[in-house]
Amino acid sequence: MRTRLSMKINALLERHFPERRLFLRSDTDTRFIRLRPTTQLVGFAGVAIIVAWAIIATSILLMDSIGAGNFRDQAKRDQDAYERRLNELSSERDARAEEALAAQERFNAALGQISMMQSELLSSETRRRELETGIEVVQSTLRRTMKDREAARTQLAEVSAGGENSSVNSAADDAALDFLTAALESTAKERDQVVADAQDALIQAEEMKSEIQVMSDKNDQIFRQLEEAMTVSVKPLDKMFRAAGMNPDRILNEVRKGYSGQGGPLMPLSFSTRGEAPSGETKRANQILKDMDSLNLYRIAAQKAPFAKPVKDAVRFTSGFGRRWGRMHSGADFAGPHGTPIYSTADGVIVHAGWQSGYGRLIKIQHQFGIETRYAHLSKIRVKVGQRVSRGQRIGDMGNTGRSTGTHLHYEVRVGGKAVNPMIYIKAANDVF
Repeated sequence: MRTRLSMKINALLERHFPERRLFLRSDTDTRFIRLRPTTQLVGFAGVAIIVAWAIIATSILLMDSIGAGNFRDQAKRDQDAYERRLNELSSERDARAEEALAAQERFNAALGQISMMQSELLSSETRRRELETGIEVVQSTLRRTMKDREAARTQLAEVSAGGENSSVNSAADDAALDFLTAALESTAKERDQVVADAQDALIQAEEMKSEIQVMSDKNDQIFRQLEEAMTVSVKPLDKMFRAAGMNPDRILNEVRKGYSGQGGPLMPLSFSTRGEAPSGETKRANQILKDMDSLNLYRIAAQKAPFAKPVKDAVRFTSGFGRRWGRMHSGADFAGPHGTPIYSTADGVIVHAGWQSGYGRLIKIQHQFGIETRYAHLSKIRVKVGQRVSRGQRIGDMGNTGRSTGTHLHYEVRVGGKAVNPMIYIKAANDVF
């Protein structure tokens, strides 16, 4: 049964693959190799598999090359857009800072004018009180003089009733009466002048109150503009730090410890020396100064945390943070041409610059807030241990050293010695810048 089946299969194969003989002739002998149908079928199948594998592999390489080209173009466009946006935001930030400084100068000038006007108002109020006191004194003197005049008239009447012998005394009394009348007229004039001066002082006080109200409205407008500018500037930075898993309060306190000098225009305002509670405008001004201080601290902290990309050229993101082939991949991989510049993502100090097993040529940078960044598989190292570097400073070149399957950068971010996803920081910065 098996023989018949094999004979049928052999006969079927002979229709397409007839038996062939390959002769090998030498000077003294002739030999041949018999190629049976099954042998030819196996050879044909092997050749077909090799050709199919070559076609599939070529297609995959072509598709990968086309995809890599599109990705590079897209990455280049994203990089250009990112840089344009960064430049626009930098210009807008500078403009906001200039506006804030100009508004602060106007605010200081307005405060000076208000202080001067308040001093004038207090002086006017003091003058008015002095005038009122003078009026009361004049009125008291006038009443006393009128009483004396009435008493003099009564005495004059009594003297006149005494007869001719008192003619001399009558003449003296008339003279005294004339003197009192003149004094009364002078006192009345002084009283009228005092009343007029008091009315002028009240009018000036009302005018000063109107000017103070206008100045207060202008100050309120300045305050609103400054508060809006601070809100637009501070909230995105706060969001960026929170998105990276960093506590903004702790970060600002740590930065403030390193920059603890005091004095200058950002000191809190205080206008009272009598222990009185600060006014509403003083509270608003102090809050704006506090926000400006926070904005400056955020700017310093952003320079010291890795909120940037380690490569600026067009590269391909080839592997992310997490498990890969059953093993933990502690960073992100960026593939690009050999020698692509590598940049520091934040201010810091070089703590390692040399060869390390698996990483190849490796650079470690210690940053503030317990953050460390690593740049592995480099072809060239351009820094030394102990050197201070700034964000955006070139530190090495992309390579293929260590345990690597191709030219790329392995980039790590470690917080407190524990690896975290570096894309958290890069994406957090992209959302702001």
